[in-house]
Amino acid sequence: MNFSEKLLRATEKHHSWLCIGLDPDLDPLPLVLKKRSGADAIVEFNRRIIEATQDLVCAYKPNSAFYEALGPHGLEILTRTREVIPREIPVILDAKRGDIANTARKYAQSAFEVYKFDAITVNPYMGWDSIEPFLAYKERAVFLLCRTSNPGARDFQDLNCSGVALYQVVAEKVKEWSRKGAGELALVAGATYPEELQIVREIIGEELMILVPGVGAQEGDLAKAVRSAANSERQRAIINVSRSILYASAEEDFAQAARREAQRLRDEINQCLE
Repeated sequence: MNFSEKLLRATEKHHSWLCIGLDPDLDPLPLVLKKRSGADAIVEFNRRIIEATQDLVCAYKPNSAFYEALGPHGLEILTRTREVIPREIPVILDAKRGDIANTARKYAQSAFEVYKFDAITVNPYMGWDSIEPFLAYKERAVFLLCRTSNPGARDFQDLNCSGVALYQVVAEKVKEWSRKGAGELALVAGATYPEELQIVREIIGEELMILVPGVGAQEGDLAKAVRSAANSERQRAIINVSRSILYASAEEDFAQAARREAQRLRDEINQCLE
């Protein structure tokens, strides 16, 4: 089963476009968990968030930085977190890799063979040969950064390239690469720029997936993002939310609070699609 098939099954089963970013930070962890060691606290935090929300999501997305920052035990925590997620729910590793082909092969091997992720985020700046090694894993997906959600995105992504913005060039190139028939290519475009998000969808057409960060703590407009990212069949988009769900409460009820916020967002997304 490839990534899109797995995602579609989870989406239909849970009636959800919602992806939760599993980006745990020791400082805002609920007090009830801070009595444990750092590693055990984060694994328990992730486990309880996952168990409380697994019937409300289409995917999970751990960001590797939050695990690497924990030192030698961080990757063990990432592995243990991956094992908690039900196998039928796809998991996207947010690592934003990007290097020469020889190195990219090792990044791909790490993400897909060692840690068993279903997809990964990759920076396309270095071109086709830096992306191709990831596409050797035909059942996995590669999400290429296109129009990112951060304020500094404009520094480069809006640069004029022969009459069009650089992010539009990236979208066109990914559409072209997708016709090579290798692995599954997709794009990352942020909810904080809904007009550009709509342009990206218009460029890439109906088939390619868009991962949409920026809702929640980054204050992206959810309704505009959903309508801009959806294809004509109201599919092929993933709305990622992290902090506003993870830290919906700092008390002992943090998992229940996360569930309430996840359910609210899932239902709001579905209302936008009606």
